[in-house]
Amino acid sequence: MKPRLANPRIGVALGGGSARGLTHIPYIEAMDEMGLKPSVIAGTSIGALIGAGWANGMSGAELRDHSFAVLGTMREIAGRLWSAKVRNLGNFFALGFNVQLDAGPVVDAFLPPDFPHDFRDLKLPLYVVATDFQSWHQAVFSSGPLRNAIAGSIAIPSLFKPVPFANHLLVDGGVVNPLPLDQASADTDILIGIDVNGDPSEQLSRTNHSMLDVWFGSAQIMMHSLTAHMMAAYPPDIYVRPHLSAFGALEFWRVREIVAHVEKDKDNFKRALERKIEAYATGAEESHRAEDR
Repeated sequence: MKPRLANPRIGVALGGGSARGLTHIPYIEAMDEMGLKPSVIAGTSIGALIGAGWANGMSGAELRDHSFAVLGTMREIAGRLWSAKVRNLGNFFALGFNVQLDAGPVVDAFLPPDFPHDFRDLKLPLYVVATDFQSWHQAVFSSGPLRNAIAGSIAIPSLFKPVPFANHLLVDGGVVNPLPLDQASADTDILIGIDVNGDPSEQLSRTNHSMLDVWFGSAQIMMHSLTAHMMAAYPPDIYVRPHLSAFGALEFWRVREIVAHVEKDKDNFKRALERKIEAYATGAEESHRAEDR
């Protein structure tokens, strides 16, 4: 019998959810506070963007500070979109779909300075999930140009233009795989899924939905169904799904509220992860004893 490793290999799947995906940050901070690094990170949409920062060696605190700096006010967001050559910003914020954005320049505008251009320069393995609009299948990237893969992964249909890259025409990874547990599970001992799609709790009694509400709400329903199927095929050891219906999909300027909203769940997450690590360690000890015999 082959003995198990003393330290578990942890795979983390960071799901898509637009602005709600900023809630990934406190869970990254929790792992930092436990002295843990994942062996592999897989991300869809904003999970790919935040996951890339994590894979590049940014701590949860650094991700928080950077997010506050680039998203903390409407003025800051507008300035960065302007630098990305997004014009007619009034219509963009008022109507959402009146302007189709180019995902590549937007990614560049919000990344930290000197961020890597290639997967090989990352410090941790990263899998970025996008959707191939032409073949209707997921496209997974773990090597080659990094920013193009992220741009494809965040390209929400209608809000962003499809991204031509690597013989694909890419749109948001959440269309096919909103919580990429399949990519995070390979050669790992503990699988964590952080689902930031939200829930319907605050929508149940509402009837005055805007066009944007209906669009993103329908996408949430689709992603919820896809995530259920993914979890059945790749059951996570720890599954996190914060309640996020109070936040709109595009309300990035509420970054401080969004991050603060899940602060209270960090201790629960830590306890759950500690239990899994202890269970793994017990199994490792038993495996070593069996090997010794």
